[in-house]
Amino acid sequence: MRAINPWINFNGNAEEAFNFYRSVFGGEFSKIVRFKDLASEEFKIDEKDENKIMHIALPIGKQNVLIANDVPEFMGPVNESENRSKIVVSTESRDEADKIFSGLSAGGEVEGDIGDTPWGTYAGMFRDKYGIEWIVEFDESL
Repeated sequence: MRAINPWINFNGNAEEAFNFYRSVFGGEFSKIVRFKDLASEEFKIDEKDENKIMHIALPIGKQNVLIANDVPEFMGPVNESENRSKIVVSTESRDEADKIFSGLSAGGEVEGDIGDTPWGTYAGMFRDKYGIEWIVEFDESL
């Protein structure tokens, strides 16, 4: 297996969220497709959805890609308070873990402060300001 890449659904703020994620992780988007880019006679796009993100990808690290889209209104809203699963970021150092934890958790809700864990890693858990749940972890045994 080369990689597992998380894909997140948003209610119209995918681009805003991904600009925030890019400010923390760095890098450049490898793809941005808007719903209007797919519009045709067969696939009509409502004007209120045409600038929403159909697909956005942000490469992170060596082999990982964070992917997302906005859910068009006709499909109904995503419940941003539900437990959507967690995205785990495995870092190469405590300093990198601290930097990513601090950056991504800004404006969000920390569920577990970053620090030493009973299972021997350095980790923290939070829900970011967009409702996405993250775990940032450094495991020096790897």
